[in-house]
Amino acid sequence: MFEIVYNGVEKNANYREIIAKVVQECYKKENLQDSNLILTITLTTPQNIRKLNKTYRNIDRATDVLSFPVFEKEEIEEKIKLQDFEFEDMLGDIVISVEKVKEQANEYGHSFERELSYMVVHGFYHLMGYDHIEDQDKKIMRKKEEEILEQLKINRSGI
Repeated sequence: MFEIVYNGVEKNANYREIIAKVVQECYKKENLQDSNLILTITLTTPQNIRKLNKTYRNIDRATDVLSFPVFEKEEIEEKIKLQDFEFEDMLGDIVISVEKVKEQANEYGHSFERELSYMVVHGFYHLMGYDHIEDQDKKIMRKKEEEILEQLKINRSGI
């Protein structure tokens, strides 16, 4: 279902537990629990995510999360509709800056768990083809993100 890569960040059982819980709920919500779709989540440093942001988006700054989907939205929707999961396939990659997660949790006044969970959900929905550039698309994506966090009872003040 998922793999965690630690790039410049120490392995952490707590991170893995949070990520596992969130990914499992995302897969359940989107009817992917019986799929062979795999995603990779890389936990990294601001320096590493900045390099990726510069290379792939031509933006020379660190960010909190980057997503690299394999499928277009219509393709993944069709796979789900047909339950076309005979073979193992990559859903995509999510890259998260752990330091940014800590900073933002502090800035927004909620727990590290809540912020990391949000980054995972946010990245997951980008892999599913959702975006937040246009207001209407942003509303749809935010609603899906909040539904996952509410189901897990992870709110803005923590748990």
